[in-house]
Amino acid sequence: MNPIELTKRLIKFNTINPPGKEYQIALFLGKFLKRHDFHVEYLEFEKERLQIVAEKNIKQGVAPIVLSGHLDVVPLGNKEWTKKPFDPIIVDDKIYGRGSSDMKSGVAAIVSAAINVFNKGDLSIGVRLILTASEENGCKGANRIKSDNIDIGNACGLIIAEPTSNIPCIGHRGSLYLNAHTAGITAHASMPHEGENAIYKAARAIVKLENLKFNVENDPLLGMPSLNVGTINGGINSNSVPDSAGFTIDIRTTRELDNKKALDLVQKTVGDDVILKSFTDMNFCYTNDNEDFVKVVYEVCENEEISFNAPISLPYLTDASILQPLYNNVPTVIVGPGEPEMAHKTDEYCYVQKIEQAVRIYENIILLWNKKYANKN
Repeated sequence: MNPIELTKRLIKFNTINPPGKEYQIALFLGKFLKRHDFHVEYLEFEKERLQIVAEKNIKQGVAPIVLSGHLDVVPLGNKEWTKKPFDPIIVDDKIYGRGSSDMKSGVAAIVSAAINVFNKGDLSIGVRLILTASEENGCKGANRIKSDNIDIGNACGLIIAEPTSNIPCIGHRGSLYLNAHTAGITAHASMPHEGENAIYKAARAIVKLENLKFNVENDPLLGMPSLNVGTINGGINSNSVPDSAGFTIDIRTTRELDNKKALDLVQKTVGDDVILKSFTDMNFCYTNDNEDFVKVVYEVCENEEISFNAPISLPYLTDASILQPLYNNVPTVIVGPGEPEMAHKTDEYCYVQKIEQAVRIYENIILLWNKKYANKN
């Protein structure tokens, strides 16, 4: 099965998260990899949800290259699709379907490359694939690998196949999502002085957050931190003083403002009237582009005549937030065939030639690292 057919086959699995249901796609990929002599381990995430760790040619004393992608996709949205989201079709060099860019194409490309590369000569280096569930709602699958203390070995380099149009990126901001709650005292709306309005407390806090200045230096790679209030709710009827209100906060962090400092600053800003509780707490990802592994990736991408001005970071979050620290901050590059502008969009597509190019990129990264550095690390 070539990578284009594999991409189409993966799109056919409806893995919208929630609920995810990555069980069948994981079994399919696991059986596919086993036929090519990979050792496959299935990790249960939840009922009807599996993750995969698959590896081949792992040798003691030689750290493998790890390639990773996620199996879930986001909901279809309210806008009507002109193409069938789970019946992929190719039109004008584009594969249409939910997950075509984010990131069934990336998964197909790393799986294809991992299989193909062992037919291109003897390798002293091994390859490990980590295919996660539930990435789209806060990298929960990767975080489960961490919390369950799953042994995923060591690594010389980590590749995350998220959509970048095959442009290599070496970082992204961290993410801190907060639930904020305010409490009051209910009373009849005609006598508001008898109560304490929780919505007013929330509103005052939100205005403070709108005017919050982080007062940190611009991160040369990751840029500036950001904050957004995304949802708000409160009260039960119009003629009562509300005794409860809540809102959510999305903070993106950098090396200049980590998640703990951001949380402390927000709590100080909103005051004791607001109770904050995090529901996503993910670190930023960063790799120095002087690392040998990054240089290999850059060389391979340049040989593919991909135009980019390194170093580049991404605006969105990836499983690298979890996996890079688990691998002792191993050099990490995010590079994949999907179009970042098409992620989560109606009539999502990925270019066929980008998938084929990505397979070559992954293969050549493994081969070039094997030639230059495998026996030195």
